[in-house]
Amino acid sequence: MKKLQAIAFGLILTMSFSCKQAKKEAEETTSEVEETVEEVVKEEPKSISFEMEPKSESNVTGEATFTEENGKVVMKATFSGLSEGEHAIHLHEKADCSSADGTSTGGHWNPTFQPHGKWGAEDGYHKGDICNFVADAEGNATVDFATDEWCIGCDDETKNILGKAVIVHQGVDDYTSQPSGDAGARISCAGIIQ
Repeated sequence: MKKLQAIAFGLILTMSFSCKQAKKEAEETTSEVEETVEEVVKEEPKSISFEMEPKSESNVTGEATFTEENGKVVMKATFSGLSEGEHAIHLHEKADCSSADGTSTGGHWNPTFQPHGKWGAEDGYHKGDICNFVADAEGNATVDFATDEWCIGCDDETKNILGKAVIVHQGVDDYTSQPSGDAGARISCAGIIQ
């Protein structure tokens, strides 16, 4: 009888150990799956798109898309209704396109308090100083711009573009006039809101 009890006790211990081992392996597998899911979610690109609206009695419309992936934000924009030639495009401080002339967006976005200049200039530039672009004879244009100095919704306020506005100007940015490059009227606007 004692032998039978010892065998039963041994079986209980073995089963208990096996169950604990199985539970531990299941927990490890669950943890690995959760880590993999987190990595996949982190790698998914963030993207926002919006329509540009005419300002200052222009007919300039368009669409802009910002996509963040692998630490870089890519801006792709298309416009129509422009006059032929060069125009400036900037990010402005506030995502507020409520005024007829676009001035409700404030000045250029400049979280690092630099002088106005051409993007990448040694003497400084605003984080909103994007570039000049060219409209064709039909008034159409495309802008492609990429940088690792922006982010979409991150905690770094010197990089986060949410809450800013995209402004297209009638004229050309001269990259030297302070504080805005003397680019003329604001003819198209959209707020970057997610």
